[in-house]
Amino acid sequence: MAKHTITLIPGDGIGPEITTAMRRVVEAAGVDVEWEVAEAGADVMDKHGTPLPEGVLESIRRNKVAIKGPITTPVGTGFRSVNVALRKELDLYACLRPAFSIPGTGARYDGVDIVIVRENTEDLYAGIEFEQGSEGAQELIEFVESRGAGRIRPDSGISLKPISVSGTRRIVRFAFEHAIANGRKKVTAVHKANILKHSDGLFLRVAREVAEEYAGSGVEFEDYIVDATCMQLVLRPEQFDVLVLPNLYGDIVSDLAAGLIGGLGIAPGANIGDECAVFEPVHGSAPKYAGKDMANPTAEILSAVLMLNHIGEREAADKVLAGVKRVLSEGAQVTYDVKRTLTGSVDGCVGTQAYADAIIATFA
Repeated sequence: MAKHTITLIPGDGIGPEITTAMRRVVEAAGVDVEWEVAEAGADVMDKHGTPLPEGVLESIRRNKVAIKGPITTPVGTGFRSVNVALRKELDLYACLRPAFSIPGTGARYDGVDIVIVRENTEDLYAGIEFEQGSEGAQELIEFVESRGAGRIRPDSGISLKPISVSGTRRIVRFAFEHAIANGRKKVTAVHKANILKHSDGLFLRVAREVAEEYAGSGVEFEDYIVDATCMQLVLRPEQFDVLVLPNLYGDIVSDLAAGLIGGLGIAPGANIGDECAVFEPVHGSAPKYAGKDMANPTAEILSAVLMLNHIGEREAADKVLAGVKRVLSEGAQVTYDVKRTLTGSVDGCVGTQAYADAIIATFA
């Protein structure tokens, strides 16, 4: 059996609790792991002067694989998202967000099985911004008007939306390769090319070009406007298979898809580049529940399933996924959020670690 060294970023808030549950489940599934713990987030600011110390990046670059808990990001002020910084520093250009139904979650839909592939490095999340009233904003406003491109109100803050040929090509290829490797039948490119001719229009044009390269692969290709996609996801989610989207739309649509299957508490995620991959749940750090052994670790554990598949531990991945499905479907040993959704009461719910114990018990 191969031994794996994996960077573990516990995060803050409920992060340490749910990553502990995940570690116990992965180890009980028979995977030989050496966890290299690397701290990041608001709790290390005082010590390192940054929420993302260089040692964290060095660990991930060395080990190639990391899994993390949630990290608090201040709203409106303070440091930028550690998650965004990791993606940019490590060029984790593909965000993989599967959304699949599991009986026992109380979700509004059954039979959902969608994969969201979100471009991670460009679009409005590239972080190219000009603060309202700044010299840069004023210069850009004057430049736009001088070129006859339109008029921007002088009291505007401005964010730029870069979408490149190279960035689009590699994310669409990633979507097709993922579809082929996992027996998927269709890739849908999602855009707003009818309005944004030179950014989303480029995304659609390049997506169509890449689709031609896969014409003989057996994977169908189509495109949808983003607002129509959101409506159709609510009306008939079963029509979609793999969705590939620019950064902002991917963020929104992946959360919408999570809502179809019961919420962010059971939505796994991965951020993957050519060299490294970081796996993480996409829910918040829920600091008010920290240390109370209440948090639902399902999304963290399912993110570990993605990780195990990535490192070739498919048998263990299948075992963990089957355990999660069994415990949720039986409904006797689930956390308060699931119990409340199912019964309207938290009576009989279990804590974070007891839920992990229930999953581990299925391995016997």
